[in-house]
Amino acid sequence: MNVRACAGSRQQCACVESQGRFRLAGVVGRRLFRGTGKTTRFRLIWLLTFFLATATFRSVNAQEAADFFRLNCTSCHTIGGGRLVGPDLKNVTEQKDRAWLINFIVNPQAVIDSGDAYAAKLKKEANGQVMPKVPGITRERAEALLMLIDSESKKERSDFIGVQISMEPFTEQDIKLGREYFLGARALTKGGPPCFSCHAVRGVGALGGGRLGPDLTLVFSRLEGRKNLATYLANPPMTMQPVFSQRSLDPKEVQARVALLEQSAREGGQEGMSGPFGFLILGLGGAIAGLVLIDAIWKNRLRAVRRMLLVRGPRSQGE
Repeated sequence: MNVRACAGSRQQCACVESQGRFRLAGVVGRRLFRGTGKTTRFRLIWLLTFFLATATFRSVNAQEAADFFRLNCTSCHTIGGGRLVGPDLKNVTEQKDRAWLINFIVNPQAVIDSGDAYAAKLKKEANGQVMPKVPGITRERAEALLMLIDSESKKERSDFIGVQISMEPFTEQDIKLGREYFLGARALTKGGPPCFSCHAVRGVGALGGGRLGPDLTLVFSRLEGRKNLATYLANPPMTMQPVFSQRSLDPKEVQARVALLEQSAREGGQEGMSGPFGFLILGLGGAIAGLVLIDAIWKNRLRAVRRMLLVRGPRSQGE
């Protein structure tokens, strides 16, 4: 019976429509499982395998997108945690259409160079910083990231809300603890290397620190505050991922480092000066110590040689 032709009440029409759906489901079921018992079992197994494979693929794809976002995006973006270097991405697909977002994710600089007004606005809000092109990004992966952002935006608390750090004034104990972590005097919970091996901070350590990474004396000011710095430390950039991907800092270690670097920025000074000056002093001191040591070693030997020459000289003349 055609539902539109139903002249009864709304309840009668709904009943007729439900009956039609059940009949359709029955027809599909009979056609799918029509045949011998063996054929029916085979079709059922095939159907279950297809649904399981589809569900597994979707799960793996979602996990891959989450890992990619965590590795490449969390140092600049949150989902529901507020702005960092880049904007908060919660409900971003409601602000711009997906095609524009995919183009921007794949090649941000190209969209900016095209004269796009919204891209220029994003650049201005980021104080002139341009989102770099992420290695390994594709249009398919960008679509997966947008699906992840949509899913996380619906949660009451996203898994990518970012690091939450106290805004209360740090104590001297916090700064001291940060210095110990920085220098390696206190071991990290997950066994990561100390910052001192690659970075320098003016006035911390006899020689200022390593030179493999940038000087961190004023990094608190450059990143504009605690939240950005804490996020940077908890989710280090790609150059540091090989070291910290399995040895991430816990919240206590992050807070202690932020305390040290905030204090360093407040004291001011020029970056990159403590290391070279320390090496210069060490070099001069080493050279002086070396000369003194050489003099001490050779001084008596020269006297012994002169003594022998003096002793032998008169004998030679007498002979």
